[in-house]
Amino acid sequence: MSHPADTDGDWRALFDLPARGLPGSGVYLDTAAHAPMLRTARDAGVAALAGGNRPWTPDAPAWEARVERARALAAAWFDGVADAIAFVPSAAYGVATAAGNLPLARGEAVLVLDGQFPSNLLAWQERCHVVGAHIAVARRGRGEDWTHAVLAAIEAHPQLRVAALPQAYWHDGALLDLDAIAPALHARGVALVLDLSQSLGALPADIALWKPDFVVSVGYKWLLGPTGLSLLWAAPRWRERGIAIEQHWSARDDRQVWTFDPGTLPRFRSGARRFDAGGVLDPLRLGMFEAAQAQLRRWQPGQVPSHLRRLLDALDAGLDARGMGEWKTPGRAPHFCGVRPPPERFEAIATALKAARIECTARRGALRIAPHLHVSQDDIAHCVEVMAAAR
Repeated sequence: MSHPADTDGDWRALFDLPARGLPGSGVYLDTAAHAPMLRTARDAGVAALAGGNRPWTPDAPAWEARVERARALAAAWFDGVADAIAFVPSAAYGVATAAGNLPLARGEAVLVLDGQFPSNLLAWQERCHVVGAHIAVARRGRGEDWTHAVLAAIEAHPQLRVAALPQAYWHDGALLDLDAIAPALHARGVALVLDLSQSLGALPADIALWKPDFVVSVGYKWLLGPTGLSLLWAAPRWRERGIAIEQHWSARDDRQVWTFDPGTLPRFRSGARRFDAGGVLDPLRLGMFEAAQAQLRRWQPGQVPSHLRRLLDALDAGLDARGMGEWKTPGRAPHFCGVRPPPERFEAIATALKAARIECTARRGALRIAPHLHVSQDDIAHCVEVMAAAR
């Protein structure tokens, strides 16, 4: 079945963005902060709000079946095992779940990256404070990539018990080689917790090779879904005996809460469902998630990553052609990157991009360029022209 605007060059029409040339159109290059909304997701959200006036529909079995279909869709981004997936409100919630379950004792350490995003840092800081453990930090030296920095930190910290890492560094898209890092951690008995918020939906996740204990991802970046609905993947042992943050009836096997025996603790539902957060699977968020997943599935396998790679390659080529090649991020991910102008020109270039209605994150000396399929190579060329004119 064909769908309108599902071909290269007309993808922008699928997103809830002003048509080119209209007021407010511009170029949005900040998917790493929040993806632009798909029109189908918007429409699903509106329909869900309208349907909220009919709380007697759907019936419980129909709703449960719908939730499980969504769980299977989410599982496809990991290892295809629906029992491994829990729905949570945020990546931070998922990381807190991991921090509350993984063993950590006084004198042991949790490895993070220098400048790690708070969602995969704060829970570990709190846990270390409570048990008397500490944070070990992997820092890049000049000319060093994150993979070497992490491998060096593993060697330097024999007391490591947990490594909490991303696949792509949130600030500038620098890539970590988890294929090399994960075996080095497992050889030392170190548990791996991954925050894939900046890669899931754009890069494959090799769960079988990496063997993480927990994986989290928000749904509103590269998965194009709504805020407030994130994904938590749990390894088999935690699906069987993990402790959830919340204790609510819908995560229990006998969900007729009014029949619970106060003297008997009811069993959890099977798999990672024990970690499902209460209240996150409302019709609005679930409807928007389903619509986004439907569109991602309509695009051919690899179509999103290949288009994003072409855009970033065009950016690199444009920077090289303008004598700005040294601004590029070495070892960047294929779907987003950081551009680092000379410090003395950073503010002027960021201001020029803003004036040209080119939206990106400008932080700590880097311009984060994170397009999605609504962006064309002409948009990227225009971005390079604006930067070059302001340098």
